[in-house]
Amino acid sequence: MSKPRLVYFDFAGSRGEECRIALHLAGVDFDDVRIPTADWPKLKPQTPFGSLPVFEPAGKPPLAQSNAILVYIGRQHGLHPKDDLEAAYHEALMCYVEDLRSIVGPTLRITDEAQKRSAREALASNDLPTWGANVERLLGESSFVGGDKLNVVDLKLYMIVRWLTSGTVDYVPTTVFDHCPKLQRVFRSVSEHAGVKAWLARATR
Repeated sequence: MSKPRLVYFDFAGSRGEECRIALHLAGVDFDDVRIPTADWPKLKPQTPFGSLPVFEPAGKPPLAQSNAILVYIGRQHGLHPKDDLEAAYHEALMCYVEDLRSIVGPTLRITDEAQKRSAREALASNDLPTWGANVERLLGESSFVGGDKLNVVDLKLYMIVRWLTSGTVDYVPTTVFDHCPKLQRVFRSVSEHAGVKAWLARATR
C-alpha cells in the first residue's frame, strides 16, 4: 500500500465524512475507500472493533474510532491544539458529539412509525436542546472552537449539526439548534471554509 486509506460506507456524512474532510484539509493524498452496505458483514470481522471508519496508514496497522483518527490527523497536520489542556478541551467536545450520536442512533432502527415519531419528538424536545445548550456554554465569540483557525473539533461539530438540521431526520425540526447562536456560527464558519467547500464540491461533480 503506497498511500493511506480511509475506509467507510459509501455515504457522505457522519464519522467517515468528517475524517475525509480532515484528510483533505491536511493535504493528504489518500485512498477514499467507500464500501457498499451489502459488503459490511464480510468486512466487519476484519476491522479492529467491528466498526467504521478505519484509517490505514501506509505500512502501519489500521486505526479505528473517528475521534482517534481525527486527533491523529490533527496532530500530524496542525489541525489540533499543541497545548495538552487545550487539546483535551477539544477532545471532550468531540466525545460529546459521540454521546449524542449514541442517543440518536437507536431511533434510526425503529420501524414502527408511531414509536419512531414519539422517540424523535422526545429527542427534539429534550436531548437535542440540552446537548446544544451545553455545547453553547463552552464556545467563545470566535469563528471556530479554538479561535480563528479551523481544527478537527470544528469538523465534528459541523457534521452533527449538518445532519440534525438537514430535515432528513424525521420529526426533528431544522430549527432544533436555533437557540445556539455560537454553535451555528461555528457551523457556518466550517461551511464557508474554502477547503471544506472544495471537498463538498467534489461530491456534486
